[in-house]
Amino acid sequence: MSFEAWTIFALFWVVFVTTPGPNAVNCISNGMSLPFPKAMLGVLAILTQASGFLILSALGVTALIAASAIGFFIAKLVGAGFLIWLGIRGWRNAARPAPAAERPARHVYLHALAVAAINPKSVAGYLAAFSQFVQPDVPIWQQMTVIMPTALTITALSYTGFTLLGALMGKAALGAVFNTWVRRLMAACFIIYGVLLGTSAAPATKG
Repeated sequence: MSFEAWTIFALFWVVFVTTPGPNAVNCISNGMSLPFPKAMLGVLAILTQASGFLILSALGVTALIAASAIGFFIAKLVGAGFLIWLGIRGWRNAARPAPAAERPARHVYLHALAVAAINPKSVAGYLAAFSQFVQPDVPIWQQMTVIMPTALTITALSYTGFTLLGALMGKAALGAVFNTWVRRLMAACFIIYGVLLGTSAAPATKG
């Protein structure tokens, strides 16, 4: 991958991972309600999902997923339902104290991993990265030695930033009323993302 191609890819990935979505909302929520080290487990989960999707993209699996209308439709409904359920539960629990001590580290990690993995629209981002930036005349795993560190570093910085933002918001939310409405805003975002996901079209593959 040339330096010019790497620069374009890096800029694309910055936009891809900094555009607010379910992962960002979950990181902000974790930062607000959990000690910062435990909240960072959510970022670790996102990096796990990103690593898996990058490898699947290199193997061509994400293209097969995107090409299956039935598979995408089922995954879309499951993902939309999960996000909406998270939003409704978050709205109902917004006025209650955040159960930081009651959330074991494994729960924080698995919850973030589920949020990251159930959104089939993210397939479109990985397809775009591999259809636009991978050079067909260069061995794919040779290119992955550049693509993966770049993508994962940018992803880590982005979602660490969202988690830190949540931690700062949590410290600023001194009043119970303000804290409740911020948490309800986070819950509403999950519901909105779920509805948008449920009404979205399948990502197009490059033919």
